[in-house]
Amino acid sequence: MECTVILEADVLAAFPAEVRIPAQLVADAVAASTASSPRVLVVLDDDPTGTQSVADLAVLTSWNVEDFAWAFTHIRENQTKPAVYVLTNTRSLDPAEAAARNQEIVRNALAAAAASGDGLRLGFVSRSDSTLRGHYPVEPDTIAETVAAETGEKTDGVVIVPAFPDAGRVTIGGVHYMRADGGKLTPVAETEFAKDASFGFTNSEMAKYVEEKSQGRFPASSVIVLDLDIIRAGASAQDPAISAKAIADAIEPATNSTPIVADIVTENDFRALALGLEEAERRGKKLLYRVGPPFVRGRIGQEIRAALTAEEAFAGNTPSTAGGLIVVGSHVGVTTRQLNDLTSQHSSARIIEIDVEKLLAGEAEADAYIGTIVSDVVNALHQGDVIVHTSRLLIKTDDAAASLKIARTVSAAVVAVVNRTLKTFPPRFVIAKGGITSSDVAAHGLEIRHGIVRGPMLPGIVSLWEPVDGPAKGIPYIVFAGNVGDDQSLTQVTRKLSTSF
Repeated sequence: MECTVILEADVLAAFPAEVRIPAQLVADAVAASTASSPRVLVVLDDDPTGTQSVADLAVLTSWNVEDFAWAFTHIRENQTKPAVYVLTNTRSLDPAEAAARNQEIVRNALAAAAASGDGLRLGFVSRSDSTLRGHYPVEPDTIAETVAAETGEKTDGVVIVPAFPDAGRVTIGGVHYMRADGGKLTPVAETEFAKDASFGFTNSEMAKYVEEKSQGRFPASSVIVLDLDIIRAGASAQDPAISAKAIADAIEPATNSTPIVADIVTENDFRALALGLEEAERRGKKLLYRVGPPFVRGRIGQEIRAALTAEEAFAGNTPSTAGGLIVVGSHVGVTTRQLNDLTSQHSSARIIEIDVEKLLAGEAEADAYIGTIVSDVVNALHQGDVIVHTSRLLIKTDDAAASLKIARTVSAAVVAVVNRTLKTFPPRFVIAKGGITSSDVAAHGLEIRHGIVRGPMLPGIVSLWEPVDGPAKGIPYIVFAGNVGDDQSLTQVTRKLSTSF
């Protein structure tokens, strides 16, 4: 079937121009509203790639009360922006497991805030995929239910903002699109991502997507749509206060977790939305957020961080003399093209393929096979960079649970390779390509418990974490989503970090 393609300029012609808003204006509004009672956004990130739009924020791969206490202390002592990311990896879990994990995280975060003794308030963000894959509405439902059970506070609205303009995902007129070269837009339901074995969907219009995923619990007609007419209400006067009021007024009817979807095309739209949400909450509205990566940056008033240089990537640490380790697990088309470009350009790198069929042959056979892979990787790291990738033949089933089980088996093998390699001959850097892959590599392969997101490796995408504890302390870890960047992006990041490229 041929995809619908329309020009972004044609769609935008029906709406006002953006309202120019400096990030500092949002930061000042947040500071004013939290002056007497501090507030921290707890971002439950269903895979680690949500951090690619922010900088200098704490990130957790463990969520005990003491982990949150560390994060809240880090924010207070370092006076960072008021947000912490929690790596839930729930996109790799089934719905019941995802709900249980969300519940545990929210409970522990609230307990840590209560124990902090400074009246700390928490806001909750459910960060998911900008191409609409993930456990919706299970995750925001669970967060709302847990907050109500623990605090008695009921959620009025769930604000849904999947847009990720840096990666070509925009929402206009309530419809979510993917942008290609030349400003060509394709409705997201007509892309490969909508055919996901576990999280497929058929609607690009966000209100209808909500109805589809909630199985009619939230009819499309009940969804509040903040289109660009509302987001940019202050355009003619270039007055953000007009837009903020229009947004807050539109949200006013929300009650009992009403879904609220927002148009976003630019960073200024994020900032206008942030001011409107701040005003709505000042009026007493209790909101949760289900969002793509850049929302948090806009919501806390953080400037867009320029891409890190090679020197910044290793700042404060002495790089290993070993080669770097590039691990590729994602199977989406753009990842395969990026892998092909890297392997063709990086002639000195050793390329090692993990045969997925051998991992599924049996536990003993798989373990012996993994041991062989580790030995090959360690030997190759003495000479230079190593590219480890899973075989590109994606083994799929018609059963979503079975597909997830295969994905977990493969990810567990990748984790074992990384972990054994790290403890034998630590690499100069680690790049993990793919959402589930990068999550498992962070938490289990590198055993990162606490880290700091330093910033993006490419403009607006691909984040660098600095592990602050564990065996990977000081080794730059690059979290690279499967579905972002152009065909050369993986090559560009590797070239920036490598000494042998």
